[in-house]
Amino acid sequence: MRVVRVEAFRARLALVHEFETSSHRKSYLEHVLVRIADESGAAGWGEIASPSDPYYCAETVETCWLVLAQYLAPLLLKEPWEHPSQVARRMARIRGNHFAKAGVDIACWDLWSRSQGWPLARALGGERRTIPAGVSLGIEPTVEGLLEQVAKHVAGGYSRVKLKISPGWDLDPVRAVRAAHPELLLQVDANGAYTEFSGHLAALEALDDVGLLMIEQPFAPGALCASGRLQARLRTPICLDESIESLGELETALSLGACRIVNVKVARMGGLTAAREAHEACLAKGIPVWCGGMHEFGVGRAANVAIASLSGFTYPSDVSGSDKYFKRDLVSPPIRAVKGEVAVPWGEPGLGHAVDEERVRAEALASLDLRA
Repeated sequence: MRVVRVEAFRARLALVHEFETSSHRKSYLEHVLVRIADESGAAGWGEIASPSDPYYCAETVETCWLVLAQYLAPLLLKEPWEHPSQVARRMARIRGNHFAKAGVDIACWDLWSRSQGWPLARALGGERRTIPAGVSLGIEPTVEGLLEQVAKHVAGGYSRVKLKISPGWDLDPVRAVRAAHPELLLQVDANGAYTEFSGHLAALEALDDVGLLMIEQPFAPGALCASGRLQARLRTPICLDESIESLGELETALSLGACRIVNVKVARMGGLTAAREAHEACLAKGIPVWCGGMHEFGVGRAANVAIASLSGFTYPSDVSGSDKYFKRDLVSPPIRAVKGEVAVPWGEPGLGHAVDEERVRAEALASLDLRA
């Protein structure tokens, strides 16, 4: 398979409800959509779902745009390939830049699975027909406002709710949600906002009594030893997200006992190839995984649905309906959750969702077009 054209589009969608984490608040998302075409004219789509600002990680939309234009796209146009995993191996010579790589990798999987006439889930080795969907809720101005958001999504059928926390916004809101929903699968995500030596441990240890599914990323990405010490004191499993961008970091984290659950995130790990490898590694070690998200548009969300169909994804994944975040997504049919389940599109090849190409081109904030 030879890619002869790589296009990219900076797309922006307003959020239905503003979203706040421990680092910042956002009212819209800007991602990069990648379109690749082969000699026959067949096309595959990918999404670079990086943050706009360097709070979650070092990559941003700007850095991804540069790396895609100057390194990844030229590399993809350089020589043919037979399977997407070959492209992933070639991109490995470029250090880091996992979000940028993920957009290219997803596009290659979409193009290749379409050429085989297979749905993406089948191409990846998936099995499930539906995916249990969890919902992620940000920090709200008041506990009452948070309770309203939780009630709304529980009524919508979501079986698992993840709450963003930060120092000072943890015990009271989490306990309030637990009191209102005693049977709800509940977890929290700190996005690395806590430290081991600043009085934060008391709050984290107190969360052990709330009956949480997991505590996600309490410390900074590199603080694996601290995470291991905390996990040794808690009954509640620690889940790592930002700490694990590669199989090497996954192996280190598990060796240190830094977590009992892993968030496998396609965008963060560099694409579907790396995410599938992480899934296999965790499955071999008996470590449960679930699919995290970056509030992807329809392209990236469809890739998440496909990877979450693999057998090792035993916890509800962040593949909630796109209508939770956006009034109108960029794919058709839109991704929807029905009674907390998202259907895997087994009837169509590739991602299983058509990109509204006319709208993407018309509304793009910037575009890129490179040809062999």
